[in-house]
Amino acid sequence: MPLSSYQPVQRAANRVPDVTVDFWLIKLMAVTMGETAADYLAVNLGLGLTMTSLIMTGVLLVALVFQFAQKRYIPWAYWLAVVLISVVGTLVTDNLVDNFGVRLETTTVAFSVVLAATFAVWYASERTLSIHTIYTTKREVFYWLAILFTFSLGTAAGDLVAETFNMGYLTTGLLFGGVIAVIALAYYVFRLNGILAFWLAYILTRPLGASFGDLLSQPLEYGGLGFGTTLTSVIFLGCIAALVFYMSIKRRDVPLGEGLVETD
Repeated sequence: MPLSSYQPVQRAANRVPDVTVDFWLIKLMAVTMGETAADYLAVNLGLGLTMTSLIMTGVLLVALVFQFAQKRYIPWAYWLAVVLISVVGTLVTDNLVDNFGVRLETTTVAFSVVLAATFAVWYASERTLSIHTIYTTKREVFYWLAILFTFSLGTAAGDLVAETFNMGYLTTGLLFGGVIAVIALAYYVFRLNGILAFWLAYILTRPLGASFGDLLSQPLEYGGLGFGTTLTSVIFLGCIAALVFYMSIKRRDVPLGEGLVETD
């Protein structure tokens, strides 16, 4: 068929960022702050888990409305949602454990099952779990659901290893960091599937960041360094803001790509 029978059409923009060094740096900082900020709001400000959860869930929903409205990747909107969903994901697990008495072993298994089910439904619906093709609202809903459950699972798994297994925050952080290094090695050397490698690393950065957040913020008698949740949260919030500003400045607006579609 001659080329003249085709016409250019714009492709929708991907709504999430490329996976770069910047991405992983800010992701680690976001999950670290998610841990310390949740503790700060619930404990230091005296709001309690229930009130903190209600407030932060409301703020998260507003942030997600802004994120979905963009229809493309905008650094400040995307990373604001990530920071808030990190806090809410932490609070979901903390509520189950502290308010309802659910064991960390149970929450870890439960969130693993829920996350696996989310991926299964996502794949059955869209035939892909790639973050490079989040260009419809439906896929973005699946994406943010998966992100929420990775944070809740990571919180449960990190606390399980650090507290229930009594390995401490530093050892737990090093353990999860080592597992992520193995995944990176498998991806770069042994050609592990890129989508699988991404999601495994994404899940494990949550307990990695949370462990180091607890290490910095918790008192010395609890195995931390005693910097407190306020200072730790402020430091990481400042770093996140600086990185988002940098990413916004360096990011050039790339026109939507053009493809070819057949016409009558």
